[in-house]
Amino acid sequence: MFKVLTLNNISPKGLGRLPADRYQVSADVQDPDAILVRSSDMHEMTIPKSVQAIGRAGAGVNNIPVEQLSKRGIPVFNTPGANANAVKELVVAGLFLASRNICQAWEFARNLQGSDAEIHRLVEAGKKHYAGFELPGRTLGVVGLGYVGRNVANIALVLGMKVIGYDPKLTVEGAWKLSSEVQKARNLEQLLHSADFVTFHVPLLESTHHMINMARLPLLKKGVTILNFSRAGVVERAAVAEGLKSGQIHAYVSDFPSSELRQYERVIALPHLGASTREAEENCAVMVAEQIRDFLENGNIRNSVNFPEVVVARGCDYRMVVANANVPNMLGHISSAVGRAGLNIHDMVNMSRDELAYTVVDIDSPVPQAVRDEVAAIEGVMMARVLGTPCGPETGT
Repeated sequence: MFKVLTLNNISPKGLGRLPADRYQVSADVQDPDAILVRSSDMHEMTIPKSVQAIGRAGAGVNNIPVEQLSKRGIPVFNTPGANANAVKELVVAGLFLASRNICQAWEFARNLQGSDAEIHRLVEAGKKHYAGFELPGRTLGVVGLGYVGRNVANIALVLGMKVIGYDPKLTVEGAWKLSSEVQKARNLEQLLHSADFVTFHVPLLESTHHMINMARLPLLKKGVTILNFSRAGVVERAAVAEGLKSGQIHAYVSDFPSSELRQYERVIALPHLGASTREAEENCAVMVAEQIRDFLENGNIRNSVNFPEVVVARGCDYRMVVANANVPNMLGHISSAVGRAGLNIHDMVNMSRDELAYTVVDIDSPVPQAVRDEVAAIEGVMMARVLGTPCGPETGT
């Protein structure tokens, strides 16, 4: 019986992917094998020694101490793309809100008083203050061409916009899913100079912190609209304030309200609604539950932010998985320990990612606890776990 601790409300549709006869799932389970989390901050949390995996029902993992968990050999899973449509729809809504001055016009209309005739007169006199502009022919700059960025870029083309994208880490697979009509920017500066709208879809890293800042403010096309449904720290608030005052920035649409920007009429701040749809929550929950289950039962790793992707079909009933430092001769040490016990290796797969590596060893017969202990004691090994028959008992941490 696997134990799974939930730190937030996780969609029942996702939890339903963890069979009740093999999983105990609750918010107060003790000694969990895995933790499922959405937005809870885990940085100050004491993570039990029993934990083998963390699953984030969402894309960002800023609330999870990934580096600390990596040192313990614990993979952190997320759900890239599961909420992409929800975020895309909100970005498109942001384009219309800013270009047509919808929020300001709505606020004007809802405060009108008097008879219908008087309101009609006020409307006709006041509507000229809220005239906007149309999207076709204008250029959208998309920074970050992952699941969300690609969706935004492709739908913007359907709306008649020109699209320029920038992502130095764009994969070949990602490029195949991106329309050939999207122009490629050589660098961020070229994109900022060309775009009437700039939307960000990047994780918050040292390299993406304050991508819009005081130094880059003069590079922006005058009258640009900035959209930030990524992370608050990607855009420097002081630079936005200065740009709004000078007219360099027409509007700022953000999913992250702040006291510094709330005074500006052309700031549209939403309460972090990017993935707040029933469908997105269900998609994320289903995806992360299936990834956690596949890891606990089969040792497979899909969509981990700290470990390599390793998916190996079960070729026999017995499997050992090992998380270790990416150092020479690790496979030799592991296979030697197995060989000394007289066990036959059916298959062996090793993949690395930066300083971490992950090894899957399929073995033709049961693996004694002593062998697992010997492998776990190898210098550089962070975790060694033995899996029995699929969905059967396992040993080791």
